[in-house]
Amino acid sequence: MIYKLRKEDQTLVKQRRRRKRPDLNLFLIRLILLGIAAALLPSLRFVPSDVTGALLYLLRLVILCLILLFVLSLRKAKEWERAIVLRLGKFSKVKGPGFFFLIPLVDQVYRTIDIRIRVMDFYAQETLTGDSVTIGVDAFCFWLVWDPQKAALEVEDYEEAVALASKAALRNVISKNDLSTFQEREDLIEKQIQKEVDRQTTEWGITVQYVEITDIQIPEELQNSLSRVAQAEREKKARILLAEAEIEIARKLEEAILIYAKDENTLKLKILTILNEGLKAGNSMMLVPSSITEELKTRDVFGLSALNELQRKKGGPQ
Repeated sequence: MIYKLRKEDQTLVKQRRRRKRPDLNLFLIRLILLGIAAALLPSLRFVPSDVTGALLYLLRLVILCLILLFVLSLRKAKEWERAIVLRLGKFSKVKGPGFFFLIPLVDQVYRTIDIRIRVMDFYAQETLTGDSVTIGVDAFCFWLVWDPQKAALEVEDYEEAVALASKAALRNVISKNDLSTFQEREDLIEKQIQKEVDRQTTEWGITVQYVEITDIQIPEELQNSLSRVAQAEREKKARILLAEAEIEIARKLEEAILIYAKDENTLKLKILTILNEGLKAGNSMMLVPSSITEELKTRDVFGLSALNELQRKKGGPQ
């Protein structure tokens, strides 16, 4: 099955094919050599009659030919570039980086391959998952050319081939997995896509290092359904956590009751702690059971006896 790129993707692929800018250094070197050759031309206009003159004439002619040959054969490749050299139409060797020479009229640079890591985005829209749900998936991959010879000779346009292979692999992986797998195990999906694409591109001297899914497009009606399911699941978990907390609190209260039953002073201390917290809260009125005050009357913890004594002295109500 053949997949075609969108016009936008084709434009991006063409933009990634960076046009090789003129090399200023190489241009200057050629210009200097041509200047030297031009300076030797006046001396070749007349053929000298003596032997010495003839030898000098021949030497200048050889130097001029060598300069012209050097100018025509000199090439340069950058650190991340590899030049595919053909000799009379057949593959000769891979040249670069740096300066290299070609045999004029025999060798030619067929293509310059960039061996740096590159990134390419691809997509799959309206694709059915394993559970018959139509989704769209956007992703991108990092890839590089590890064998320039295969990339140039095995496939016509390796950049477009990588894009098409990635898209086809993404569609195949979508059809083999359920929607829940895309939502919960994106890492598994990414590894499957990477493995399938790498299996195809290895024959072209290209390897895919990493694939990442950037967006999963789900139909709106299905999004609402999934939202309700997720909300119900969150409520379920919240209620379970609340019930577990109640059980834990009940167990702790049971342990506290056993402790208070063994020691009355501990219970009294707890009562005083609760009253103290209420006073710290700034409450202007507190309701205290009479049993507590009678039980603690002997110590007059709350100052009730002193308050009654003051009221009797002032003749107030008892």
